[in-house]
Amino acid sequence: MSSGASVTAPIATSPFVARHIGPRAEDVVTMLERLGHDSLESLMSAAVPGGIRTAAALDLPEALDESAAARELATMAAQNRPAEAMIGLGYHGTITPAVIRRNVLEDPSWYTAYTPYQPEISQGRLEALINFQTVVADLTGLPTANASLLDEGTAAAEAMTLVRRANRKATGPFVVDSDALPQTIDVVRTRAEGMGIEVVVADLSEGLPDGDLCGVLVQYPGASGRVLDPRPVIESAHARDALAVVAADLLGLALLEAPGVMGADVVIGSSQRFGVPLFYGGPHAGYMSVAAGIERHLPGRLVGVSVDAEGRPAYRLALQTREQHIRRDKATSNICTAQVLLAVVASMYAVYHGPEGLREIAQRTHDRAADLAAALRSGGVRVVNDTFFDTLTVRVPGSAADVVARARSRGIHLRLVDEDHVGISTSETTSPATVSSVLMAFGVSTEVAGSSASGLPPELVRETSYLTHEVFNIHHSETQMLRYLRRLSARDYALDRGMIPLGSCTMKLNATTEMEPISLPGFADLHPFVPAEDAAGYARLVADLESWLAEVTGYDRVSVQPNAGSQGELAGLLAIRGYHAAQHQPDAPVRDVCLIPSSAHGTNAASAVMAGMKVVVVKATDDGSVDLEDLRAKCDQHSDTLAAIMVTYPSTHGAYEDSITDLCKIVHDHGGQVYVDGANLNALLGYARPGEFGGDVSHLNLHKTFCIPHGGGGPGVGPVAVRDHLAPFLPTHALHPEVERRDGIGPISAAPHGSAGILPITWAYIRMMGGEGLTRATSVAVLSANYIAHRLEEHYPVLYRGHGGLVAHECILDLRGITKASGVTVDDVAKRLVDYGFHAPTMSFPVAGTLMVEPTESEDLAEIDRFCDAMIAIRAEIARVEAGEWSPEDAPLRHAPHTARAMVGEWDRAYSRELGVFPQGVDPDKYWPPVARIDQAYGDRNLVCACPPPEAFAE
Repeated sequence: MSSGASVTAPIATSPFVARHIGPRAEDVVTMLERLGHDSLESLMSAAVPGGIRTAAALDLPEALDESAAARELATMAAQNRPAEAMIGLGYHGTITPAVIRRNVLEDPSWYTAYTPYQPEISQGRLEALINFQTVVADLTGLPTANASLLDEGTAAAEAMTLVRRANRKATGPFVVDSDALPQTIDVVRTRAEGMGIEVVVADLSEGLPDGDLCGVLVQYPGASGRVLDPRPVIESAHARDALAVVAADLLGLALLEAPGVMGADVVIGSSQRFGVPLFYGGPHAGYMSVAAGIERHLPGRLVGVSVDAEGRPAYRLALQTREQHIRRDKATSNICTAQVLLAVVASMYAVYHGPEGLREIAQRTHDRAADLAAALRSGGVRVVNDTFFDTLTVRVPGSAADVVARARSRGIHLRLVDEDHVGISTSETTSPATVSSVLMAFGVSTEVAGSSASGLPPELVRETSYLTHEVFNIHHSETQMLRYLRRLSARDYALDRGMIPLGSCTMKLNATTEMEPISLPGFADLHPFVPAEDAAGYARLVADLESWLAEVTGYDRVSVQPNAGSQGELAGLLAIRGYHAAQHQPDAPVRDVCLIPSSAHGTNAASAVMAGMKVVVVKATDDGSVDLEDLRAKCDQHSDTLAAIMVTYPSTHGAYEDSITDLCKIVHDHGGQVYVDGANLNALLGYARPGEFGGDVSHLNLHKTFCIPHGGGGPGVGPVAVRDHLAPFLPTHALHPEVERRDGIGPISAAPHGSAGILPITWAYIRMMGGEGLTRATSVAVLSANYIAHRLEEHYPVLYRGHGGLVAHECILDLRGITKASGVTVDDVAKRLVDYGFHAPTMSFPVAGTLMVEPTESEDLAEIDRFCDAMIAIRAEIARVEAGEWSPEDAPLRHAPHTARAMVGEWDRAYSRELGVFPQGVDPDKYWPPVARIDQAYGDRNLVCACPPPEAFAE
């Protein structure tokens, strides 16, 4: 292959590239000189093994400046036709209060934050999430809710596996209501097939089918609009030792009795209609709540209340935080993220409106549906369902398509159920004028009496109170709401404050020009199931992105449907599983063994199990690379049953391994497929393509390499990219706008394009960077990581290096020897960094007792040096412990982080107050953590996962 000189220009000329990449040209020269290289190309030639270097430059459109990219995105948004969304099926019109849109969804202090693994500097978003959990718990009537899931369909799939874990006595299939949302049924089936679970779809109005079952899912209200009393089904399930799951409309629960009150064990659904835009299907925060005794089986994230070192209440992630990284193939789920930003929007919608406001919105939504039902019946049109909250199924024999077409001509999207039936769903945005237009589409009188009979069954009308906590009853003016949002955001550390040097997470700039388009009505207000001709802008956006992502990875086909990296992993493994099943010969062994290096991301093993594979671990050598001898032995041992290997490249240890091409060949020679985890693609773009050096499939993290913000722990997008032979096994969706993508392996998420609403961010990033810009970004990211490794190596050993003795885009600092000598731990260093004004690097992953640092390409040299200076100063503090000046318990590191409360009162510590709170001198812009170090174990022993009473925070 070529040396690669043709793929990297010394200076990228796009104006945006210069604004995205932090180090200036003179800074790059300075950093290169410290490393002994005279150019970025020299550095990359030394770092990247020649055997994987790509021979050609990236074939992408020429880079645009910000204004041109914004105009092009506005043109695409205008090609979409949102109309009034009355299709329903779990997606509804809603109004995002401007104060929330501007000060959460569009505010970098919220969207650039990372998952709250350092809770002391995440108290604002943790409070917002505990508000979300309280909203869900109150409305569903169950005591514990998690901090959100990816969408309603995947929440239902997670509930299916939860009931099997939580109830060991139950056997048999998982029964799903035939009136469940169709996409939910399909997602559950896709997930069940991989895990070998039988799914039975049944009309639950006729009771449960005979025989054993592990659980049942009831839709409340149903997709048809019918409100089925779930109690007989729940009681029947319990009588057979099965658990009952209810998929509930969260807004509907403001009027309908809580499923938990009626005996449900698990309640799931979506919080989309709590102020979260339609976004053509996502991102939206799914939810799950559970009965007492099941909370330790919850998937995903759970926020709990603990205490800090000063004895005050403090929030933190509870129980299973990152448990899939710890338990690997024994994990309860492969979900390692949530939809935090969207959960915050939903929670603040509830805070802003309060219980009475939510009830009024729900009642108005219901009244519009009741008006439609009464007028249609008066006009001689049959409404099929007698009970309803917001959805009607209307019978118009042979005329359904005509009615839908007439409504569309009036700017309204109705649902074509079949040739004889039309679905109508009202929402917060449905006005009296909308009702009249719908009636005109049916050809009936638009006169509405305004005193229509309720469609709610009297026995299911809600009597249980909800949202009684103070937080939901005092922030109803815009002044109060604005100040509450500002107060919470000020408690957090996000990228708007400074560098977040988390290894493996790629916390880079999320440019404003990339973020702005998601609020354009054409992108924000489109229902995911509109006719294809009404989503032409999205069609172009998705086609562009899938093509560009295929180009930069060297694969042939891409699907953007997976709405998280974990879902991309699962989709890739299901593609491999489908391919092997199609190739399988009678009497031949089933290929179901997945090899996973011991250093791999923990989600890899969990995803393999979910795809129905058996995990076999491959050893790592002392330098962190995959042990090829052990790989050969495992491939020989499982040659007839080998399905795949999952490998991260560059390695999870942050190094370019020379052996990757040999690894791919060994696995291919034994009939296996190579899954290259795309988590570290930020070290490859423009220099190497996984699809060229041996990969068959990869998932990509658009929330890492391609600038979609982490949002405090979500949203994310995890597209899956494959070679041609795996393309037939990419995710499909029964309601996909492209007919050829409707039948096949099934959906991996509830919407055809997953979290489509945030794809404009990545489109803008690639369009403004161009091939040269992306290539330069890679080289500068690698330069910055090696610069940090070089500056810090005399203070902290750098654990792994790869080709040429260099690291890739991240480096691991080994504190194990330091801890042994001093008693100072990685936790102490991480908390002390807060006093220096930094978010900590990744702690103890992939190696316990280490810190993994990733500066990315968007941090400038001054910020990188500030971080290095802080780490060196902390090492000097550790030296004072080693010298006996302080004991570990008396050192400022053990007492960190220091709060503003430490500035007052008596001081009896072994170091000065000034050193504790201002270790680098008085800083007028100092970040003050709102709480001191949090006692994690206390919070798990005393699990509290809803809003604590205000008295808990009293002095």
